[in-house]
Amino acid sequence: MDPVRAVFLDTATIDPGDVDWTPLHRLPLAWRFHATTPPEAVPGRIRDVQVVVTNKVRLDRAVLERAPELRLVQVAATGTDNVDLEAARALGIAVRNVTGYATASIVQHVFALMLALTVRLQEHSDAVASGRWSAASTFSLLEFPFQELAGRRLGVVGYGTLGRAVARAARCFGMEVLVAERRGHAPRAGRLPFDTVLGQCEVLTLHCPLTPQTHHLIGSAELGRMRRDALLINTARGAVVDNRALARALQTGRIAGAGVDVLEQEPPPPDHPLLRLGHPRLILTPHVAWASRASRQRLVERMAASISKFLTNPK
Repeated sequence: MDPVRAVFLDTATIDPGDVDWTPLHRLPLAWRFHATTPPEAVPGRIRDVQVVVTNKVRLDRAVLERAPELRLVQVAATGTDNVDLEAARALGIAVRNVTGYATASIVQHVFALMLALTVRLQEHSDAVASGRWSAASTFSLLEFPFQELAGRRLGVVGYGTLGRAVARAARCFGMEVLVAERRGHAPRAGRLPFDTVLGQCEVLTLHCPLTPQTHHLIGSAELGRMRRDALLINTARGAVVDNRALARALQTGRIAGAGVDVLEQEPPPPDHPLLRLGHPRLILTPHVAWASRASRQRLVERMAASISKFLTNPK
């Protein structure tokens, strides 16, 4: 019997050289690994395989229809928005994702952004580097007044595994947690209407998937409902926020600051409105909230378990 053929299309998205691939190699599969796969190479690389692993390579209907032997798409992530799920169902192709592997990494990144903005870390550090502390007349440079997290209200949009984990950590800091119901839905027990949370929270953190319903969920109108002293944290998906609207809100002082780990296009173009902004209360990180070394290794281990389960029971 011929071995089951498998291909990983974009290993470079999870492995800069420190990941142990043994869990995948132990599977009874004939593997081909590619660091990256440009769109034009996708059809040829998946044409004769039964299992495809992709992190960010897009698999649309046209591509899937040209892979007659394909039985499983294993997404090396939680989000599956790079796969045409409707087409996969119609073609009898299973799609699996991996959940929970990056929770600890994302929670600590959310609070790294939140704390850095709250204590105005960059401004204080720049003041030291520029010599302003050395020139100060008192021992403590008090040019950048800042708040404490304790007693502040954290609004959580998306209350799955990640949202709940962030909420638990927030309570340890003494924050009050406001959980937003889905927009347009009557609030369930323990949740508040979406617009109420926008108007009351002092920090808003996003943990919802990108769907047609959440595309630009936070736009000009929503930013306009937020408090002027509020912070926005986005470690979900870039297109959940209208980034042009966010740039305007920061420029005009409509909100106090933002910590953003994700953009609509990644890598972003040099003229992206947030990259051009140069705002002291904007922190941009390059989609790394999920990417601790431990998190990436857990991802490989859980992908291997997911594929093994499918091979045993493909239903």
